[in-house]
Amino acid sequence: MNNSTSQPEQSVSKHSVSTQAAPIENLADFIEASMEKHHDLPAYSCLGQTLTFAEIEQRSRSLAAWLQQNSGLVAGDRVIIQLPNINQYPIAAYAVLRAGMVIVNTNPLYTAREMQHQFCDSGAKAIIILADLIPKLSQIKEQTEISQVIVTSPGDLLNNYLPDNNINEFASDTIAFNQAIHCGERLTLQTRVKTAADDTCILQYTGGTTGISKGACLSHNNIIACAGQILQRFENKIEPRQEVVICPLPLYHIYAFTVNMMTLFSQGNLTVLIPNPRNLDAFVEALSPYRMTIISGINTLFVGLCQHEKFKSLDFSGLKLTVSGGSTLTSATSDIWTKTTGCTITEGYGLSESSAVVCLNVPDNEHLGAVGQPTVGTEVQLWDENDVVVADGEEGQVVVRGPQMLKGYWNMPDETLKAISAEGFFKTGDVGIRLPDGCIKIVDRLKDMIIVSGFNVYPNEVEAVLTDYSDILEAAVIGEADDKTGEKVSAYITVKKHLNEDDIIAYCRTHLTAYKVPKKITIIEELPKSTVGKILRRELRATIN
Repeated sequence: MNNSTSQPEQSVSKHSVSTQAAPIENLADFIEASMEKHHDLPAYSCLGQTLTFAEIEQRSRSLAAWLQQNSGLVAGDRVIIQLPNINQYPIAAYAVLRAGMVIVNTNPLYTAREMQHQFCDSGAKAIIILADLIPKLSQIKEQTEISQVIVTSPGDLLNNYLPDNNINEFASDTIAFNQAIHCGERLTLQTRVKTAADDTCILQYTGGTTGISKGACLSHNNIIACAGQILQRFENKIEPRQEVVICPLPLYHIYAFTVNMMTLFSQGNLTVLIPNPRNLDAFVEALSPYRMTIISGINTLFVGLCQHEKFKSLDFSGLKLTVSGGSTLTSATSDIWTKTTGCTITEGYGLSESSAVVCLNVPDNEHLGAVGQPTVGTEVQLWDENDVVVADGEEGQVVVRGPQMLKGYWNMPDETLKAISAEGFFKTGDVGIRLPDGCIKIVDRLKDMIIVSGFNVYPNEVEAVLTDYSDILEAAVIGEADDKTGEKVSAYITVKKHLNEDDIIAYCRTHLTAYKVPKKITIIEELPKSTVGKILRRELRATIN
């Protein structure tokens, strides 16, 4: 057997993802077992409010009952959750799963255009949304299948606000989050329709080489398996019912969704939700009351915190695990974080399609510059352009097979066939090398995806917006190095006549989420192309470098 095939570990973690004697058949069982076992402990804290596992259980049960009986939805229907990191998010997510429905995680920063594609593609029938986003939803709702809107504001849970006379505040098909919970308190959560472990429970949207946003179908078993893999790798660092976990990464991202809302939740730990980590003053202020023991983040966030004077004065005596993912961790960041906090950073690697994790370093024994070894039960191979395993030490496309890997892409059988081999290996589009100790080092991307502060940007999408602008002929979008965000979106365009670059950027802001908007626009005479006229981004990158 070629040594470039990583064989899955067979060891079993001392932490079990099953928290009761009854079998865990799906993710709702998994959540309910965790809430029953840890009912007396604090579960989530945000905006000065802490809710126990019992309170999370009661609210999510009531909302689930309302979804089952008063929303017009049935088991298997898709429900969009478009919220920031507030206590309503886990309540909503657990409720959707307990009602036997499917979560569609959605970025609250999306423009109406981006929302429309995802909402239409998923065929979602309901949405749980932040009140501030209602104007954007109103622009595109008639083009979707959404028939039920559940609205909340960040402070709703603080005062248990209910609208007067049970009035739906925004429209006849709209109800306040608290009102739905209040109505559900008088209902009994019905027995869920029999759910198989392989049934889809989450649509996690991602992009690809074409820039088309695709819904990765993640099953109950995918998420539960991934939680077990994370616990196995971190078993010497996580003490059940003892941890204070800081969660600045968005719960709509698969990283925080699986690591925080599923894995660490299942162990009875407190998660402190940070609604807006870009506001470092508010972020550090939110940390002050806690003796944190675990924090997850990305490279740019760690740098920003270490440059904040009040952060440096916090008590780090309890901090024992810092997890990095989403973008490459630099050695400079690792050094300054360890110097500031006394805790090393443990880097991992994963994708939406892997339910969060493929590889993870071992805490306190990290291989800096590598993303660690594959998690338990995960096979990683490195393939050449002919899908043949490369020799050890050679670069190849990272391909993955394991229990956490997606079933396929929602309603896209052709894309699924392209991405998953007959043997079940998922083609990540990333290029890696296997190091002598078995760790994987990610060195490049086959895809042209740009990563801005951990968020994926797909050039085709930005190019489509640019070429819709009057007098722009062609556009090519690439990533360029940026000290603050890791990469920035840079656009190279050809034009019919002279254009104002500030006007173009302002136009992009109306059609794209902020992190996708080009930070630099360069007008050039001609873009590099192949003999058949295809714009060659790789050659463009080589030209400017």
